[in-house]
Amino acid sequence: MIDAQFRDLQNASVFITGGGSGIGASLTEGFLRQGAKVAFVGRSDAQEFVDEMAEATGNRPLFIQCDITDVPRLQAAVSQATEAHGAVRVLVNNAANDQRHETLETDESFWDWSQSINLKAYFFACQAVIPGMKAAGGGSIVNFSSISYMMGNAGYPSYTTANAGITGMTRSLAREFGPDNIRVNGLAPGWVLTQKQLDKWASPEALSAHLGRQCIKEHLAPDDIVGTTLFMASNLSRMMTGQLLAVDGGVVVTG
Repeated sequence: MIDAQFRDLQNASVFITGGGSGIGASLTEGFLRQGAKVAFVGRSDAQEFVDEMAEATGNRPLFIQCDITDVPRLQAAVSQATEAHGAVRVLVNNAANDQRHETLETDESFWDWSQSINLKAYFFACQAVIPGMKAAGGGSIVNFSSISYMMGNAGYPSYTTANAGITGMTRSLAREFGPDNIRVNGLAPGWVLTQKQLDKWASPEALSAHLGRQCIKEHLAPDDIVGTTLFMASNLSRMMTGQLLAVDGGVVVTG
């Protein structure tokens, strides 16, 4: 848990994609503990998680079931969150799918599906919240990427392409909407050992090899990403925009 308090996040309207599992669940809890009004979307029912968070934090999030590849539904979810909590002041684009795939076996439908989750939905979530942010006098958008594209990893080329696209989109939106006091930054986690990662890809050999690349010899957990996200969302980072921060134990550098 994060001990620091970001007082400007209290009562702030926060919208998180994929906020009911993995890193997203830790983000939801982190913002709730700051006193924020959190709405999150996800494909699977998350009512049990909502009840758990309400009991643990004394602050009940708003869950809106939504497949983020359905852009009209995603836009409607932002509208629903706005009606419930006021204009979204913090957007965290977190939802992603790093399904492994081989270049020579990837067809057009898989490519489009992957891009719709990992890049297209990010753009349209930004588009949906920006008018409210402009009217409210500003806001903060945190777009999750991944260090995988900076490492040049093979095994999921559509995913790494989307990660690189997120960085480019982040910088363009930061330039376009900076005059409206809207900050747009990227956050690139390293290999965070969510349950999905542990179940699918975290073999002892892979874990050992990756840890060897890190400066800090500890595996990352979802909670390790929360503090940086809160900082990027809060006014403590008010003059930071168009930037990409890596939280990876020291695998890559961004400068």
